[in-house]
Amino acid sequence: MPYLVALFITIPIVEMYVLIEVGSALGALPTIALVFLTAILGLALLRQQGAATLLRAVRRMDQGGLPAQEMLEGMVLAVGGALLLTPGFVTDALGFACLFPPTRRLFLRQLLRSITLRARQSGGSVHIIDGEIDRRP
Repeated sequence: MPYLVALFITIPIVEMYVLIEVGSALGALPTIALVFLTAILGLALLRQQGAATLLRAVRRMDQGGLPAQEMLEGMVLAVGGALLLTPGFVTDALGFACLFPPTRRLFLRQLLRSITLRARQSGGSVHIIDGEIDRRP
């Protein structure tokens, strides 16, 4: 929880600094245009990646499987979309990282490792099988 408080304080300060630096280098109107451009490009990419993830989930369900990986990817895509709608270049960079499949899968691996570690610390066990969580008592 303290990490979230630190992020909510640090990220806006970093965003303001970067926006001021870019604005002083490019000018106010080009900087604003660039912020809008990254948001528009990001939302187009989000739409494409979201549709592809949904299609993979439907295929997996058609095969009788549980689309756990796709559901987790959908959550990362939602976070990426929210970051892209937040004005600024730092959040846009993080949002784009959530949208690109290689970095999105890297984030998911880290998330699954964290879930596994916390489950083990609490006395339970979690097994990751083909990217899916199998919780055993």
